[in-house]
Amino acid sequence: MPQIIAAAAAPNKTVTSDNIKSVYSKLRTAKAPVFKGIEGLAINQRQQMNGLELLARVEDKTVPLVFFDPQYRTVLDKQAYGNEGARQKHRASLPQMPEDIIAEFLSEIERVLTPQGHLMLWVDKFIVCSGLESLMAGTELNLVDMVTWNKKRIGMGYRTRRTAEYLVIFQKSPVRAKGVWCLHNIPDVWDEKITDRSHSHSKPVELQKQLIEAVTNPGDLVIDPAAGSFSVMAAAMAQGRRFLGCDLLG
Repeated sequence: MPQIIAAAAAPNKTVTSDNIKSVYSKLRTAKAPVFKGIEGLAINQRQQMNGLELLARVEDKTVPLVFFDPQYRTVLDKQAYGNEGARQKHRASLPQMPEDIIAEFLSEIERVLTPQGHLMLWVDKFIVCSGLESLMAGTELNLVDMVTWNKKRIGMGYRTRRTAEYLVIFQKSPVRAKGVWCLHNIPDVWDEKITDRSHSHSKPVELQKQLIEAVTNPGDLVIDPAAGSFSVMAAAMAQGRRFLGCDLLG
């Protein structure tokens, strides 16, 4: 049975996901359950805790959007760049996530996502080149898109130098764009320079704002269980969404 939402232009008429004519419609019919809060967890605030503990307290199928930025070691370890240099000192000091912990996060994220909900997963160049199969093994999340973020600053590399990061977009079944993804002007190569370098994993707030608008409704909950610089919190609050997230370092 299709979910419905009242059409703003015609209050006496309802619009369903089945009678929207175009996938390019700006109307979202997908709706998440109303979030009523979780005792002991703060909304729209920084929290210092383990992200798995936070996710464990969220009910099944209640969240339309999760961002996840694991602290990968693949480029540093598998391509042997090392951590000894001054440029990597801050990155190396961050808590690292082994593959089994990342798998636990992905399993919990899949559990809390609503049907047709989205996971925005940051990955590094090594994972893009070697494939996502092993990373996503055990989940039933569906790969639907990817955005390349041009950071407009040069990074490390023995041969070519990295200037980009990659945001892979997954959707929980049933896969659907019409009535779910309502913003259609986001380019798949996004230029945005970070001016706040207080955190080595700072992410582009403007891009995240656009993605939040595309797949959530005002008042919806957005989760980031490994929030780092809490850029997702800034983006969610700017778009009139509620944020729930944490980081081990606060």
